[in-house]
Amino acid sequence: MSEDTGRTELLEAARKAALTAYAPYSGFHVGAAFRFDDGTVITGSNFENASYGLAICAETSAAIAANLQGRRTGLVEVAIMGGPIGADGDLAPGPHPVTPCGRCRQVMNELAQLGGTDPIVYSGHATGSIEHRLSVLLPAAFGPANLE
Repeated sequence: MSEDTGRTELLEAARKAALTAYAPYSGFHVGAAFRFDDGTVITGSNFENASYGLAICAETSAAIAANLQGRRTGLVEVAIMGGPIGADGDLAPGPHPVTPCGRCRQVMNELAQLGGTDPIVYSGHATGSIEHRLSVLLPAAFGPANLE
């Protein structure tokens, strides 16, 4: 699989996950797809709550799903897609990339540090995606090693 094919497939998995989001308050659906070193892809979507502060982001939901499957190491790639659902029932990503919030960067960093990885994060938008290493999105991160 080429790097472009892998990125495209991962972004598509994130788009499909966004369609499952529960976002009645913001109307902004977000999906995340985590790829592990063995090729396994685990997805998550945002789940809002009437008391706004209790909402769960897509990346956190994917991390929880990974943990439930016993995966705490090997995170190599993440894709994120977000936007409103259009009249056609599909995700309508906007012109700006959807990057992970600070909390989600920290949650992803936990998985990355546990496995000694620095995953690539693809942030999707209407015309493609941008990519960063997690260490660029969260420099000087606090993690498990700080507690040793």
